[in-house]
Amino acid sequence: MKKIGPLVIILVILGVFVLWAIGAYNRLVNMDEAVSKQWADVENVYQRRADLIPNLVATVKGYAEHERETFTAVTEARSKASSITVDPTKLNAESLQQFQAAQDGLSSALSRLLVVVERYPDLKANQNFLDLQAQLEGTENRISVERSKFNDAARAYNTAIRRIPGSIVAALFGFDQRPYFEAAEGSDEAPKVEF
Repeated sequence: MKKIGPLVIILVILGVFVLWAIGAYNRLVNMDEAVSKQWADVENVYQRRADLIPNLVATVKGYAEHERETFTAVTEARSKASSITVDPTKLNAESLQQFQAAQDGLSSALSRLLVVVERYPDLKANQNFLDLQAQLEGTENRISVERSKFNDAARAYNTAIRRIPGSIVAALFGFDQRPYFEAAEGSDEAPKVEF
């Protein structure tokens, strides 16, 4: 048998390393795409909420025409929340905070709208309103689920780029950590309910 030369051994080792690096890179790309896809799902349910709001406002307006300030606040908050979009490839803590602040503003305006609804018993019995309210409640639940799934995808991706050997590939090819959704400030305190 012929001896295997040192050049062949080096080429085999280099080949194995290249194949490993390609596999690790592809795995990180798949995880990065999973985070981007999950972000799109989050935006999708927020858009669903934004699409329901004009119908909800129109239904309430029919009963409470003099509550203009609340309607204006909801409309402006919806417009602001709908205007902020985040490119999933440029998703960072700052852009996520900006997006979340706009969504929190919309949630606050919706809360004020629902307080108005409490003043109108006939409205609370209106079938259109009840259907819209149920859809909005379902959408809020979907938002929570999708945000949780986003955080799971971001956690898996962030863990992969921080652990060896993924950290080596991440450093070589510029994979950066993705931010998480966090609870709104003050959400750790129970709301005060006054009658």
